[in-house]
Amino acid sequence: MSLYDDAVLVLKRYEDQPELRQAYLDHLAAHPDGMWKACHAGHITASALVVDPEHGRVLLTLHRKLRMWLQMGGHCEPGDASLAAAALREAAEESGVAGLTLLPGGPVRLDRHPIPPPCHVHFDVQYAVVAPPGAVQAISDESLDLRWFAYDEVADVADESVVRLLEATRARL
Repeated sequence: MSLYDDAVLVLKRYEDQPELRQAYLDHLAAHPDGMWKACHAGHITASALVVDPEHGRVLLTLHRKLRMWLQMGGHCEPGDASLAAAALREAAEESGVAGLTLLPGGPVRLDRHPIPPPCHVHFDVQYAVVAPPGAVQAISDESLDLRWFAYDEVADVADESVVRLLEATRARL
């Protein structure tokens, strides 16, 4: 199955946010290249919130370009077998944490947001991953910093999209 086909299947199975989900499906139907960064009309991205439920905390990255505390994530790559695999790859690359596991149940949320030209929109499919006990992070080239935040600290450092992702993740946990 192609990554495009996987994305369509994942989105069709996703039961929340019906209007936004349909906008994602419509975008893919109109743009066969809508999985890739080269699609300037917008493209699907995959992200993952790294959680440590045992200690009630999340690992956020201070994004190098945006200078905002965000979940791990980014563009899909040709070697990604699925959206879930892309989210897990991005989380591992950007956090440096080995042994992350996807939270069961598929995507936690969808978040469509504008980005600077030449592209215009990210259609982000957001997952959550659980960090193993004793997880040790390592800053990647894409980050200025990585830091664990208690659940109740996230609203003080991150924007509403991250807060909503955390809320949905906690509900799933």
